[in-house]
Amino acid sequence: MIPKYRKQFNQDFSLEKYEQLKNSLAEKSGVLPGFRISESPFFLTKEFESKLIGASESIIDQIKALSPEILQKAVPENCKVPNDTDHPHFFTIDFGVCKNENGEIEPQLIELQAFPSLYAFQKTFENTFCEVYPFLSEIKNAMSPGQFADYLRELIVGDENPENVILLEIFPEKQKTAIDFALTEKLLGIKTVCLTKIKKDGKKLYYEDNEKLVQIKRIYNRVIFDELDHIPNLKTEFDFREEVDVKWITHPNWFFKISKYLLPLLKHQFVPKSYFLYEFPENENLENYVLKPLFSFAGSGVNLNPTIEIINAIEDKENYILQRKVQYEPIFEDINGEFSKAEIRLLYIWRENDERPILLENLGRMTKAAMVNVDFNKKDAIWIGSSNVFFGEE
Repeated sequence: MIPKYRKQFNQDFSLEKYEQLKNSLAEKSGVLPGFRISESPFFLTKEFESKLIGASESIIDQIKALSPEILQKAVPENCKVPNDTDHPHFFTIDFGVCKNENGEIEPQLIELQAFPSLYAFQKTFENTFCEVYPFLSEIKNAMSPGQFADYLRELIVGDENPENVILLEIFPEKQKTAIDFALTEKLLGIKTVCLTKIKKDGKKLYYEDNEKLVQIKRIYNRVIFDELDHIPNLKTEFDFREEVDVKWITHPNWFFKISKYLLPLLKHQFVPKSYFLYEFPENENLENYVLKPLFSFAGSGVNLNPTIEIINAIEDKENYILQRKVQYEPIFEDINGEFSKAEIRLLYIWRENDERPILLENLGRMTKAAMVNVDFNKKDAIWIGSSNVFFGEE
């Protein structure tokens, strides 16, 4: 969408530079990325960025106007965690790069989450793109790496000693996002701890470090809580639903409250019409909608072409939505003259005493497949996978 930057990048690109990009990320983290790294960033205009920000601000206003009772209804009874907070510490929002009926390129909301994404990785990724392709520095994110680190440190570590703060995950070494865990450790001086290694004594939690028990006072939570029930023979000393003396960053209840559950409640020109499955109007055409489970993660359970038979077979219709389909527009040209589609995730933090969240960074995803999530990029192609967005003038 900014031809001069696309042209310059494609001219400068080489497979050697792509290997340099990946090798640099591995060297900085000590971990190989568990997901595909796109060869290219993508470029969007400042005008498009303004549309993204405007839509996000409207969505934030609408969420702030919802009563706590409405949000609380989103949390399943068997997943409620004590000591909830007034708002989440993280807020991420995904937009597809789409074309409207007038042929104009515009963002369309795909989903939103109050769950931390690849914050540490994404800032490193942006900086690494700029190191390999120096001309990108003129349009990089205005927030410096130091300010970015300060924001994350204040949010996650706070006033505690970093040794009393952990990044919590289940079997972190097996997660595709392990590279982000490693970069977070380096950035904040905290340790990544598996849920199965947590020790509990009364209301206090501990982890073991060099044969010494260290008390946990703050948890940077990366566990998808409702996925724990699907892990066979999982043994832990600590259950999320127990009341413990820790500060959650962010509180697990917000994973459910800021989710697809909100999509039918939001109104904006860049928010596709959505319905809870049990409220889907008879006069709407099912072919125009995508079926999504409320609390799936990484695109699991999404049906791009639901049928009436599939709909009727679903018993828990309150746990699904139908979202109007949007047309991702393939406008990002690769070196072979083929085009990729893309999606942008805006990465916000929400400090406890702030009225509104703060935008720190973005995450891009590119595809030539039907779904944009990196797990669905099975095609042997280029310009697909995890990326970063640079905004500039045409």
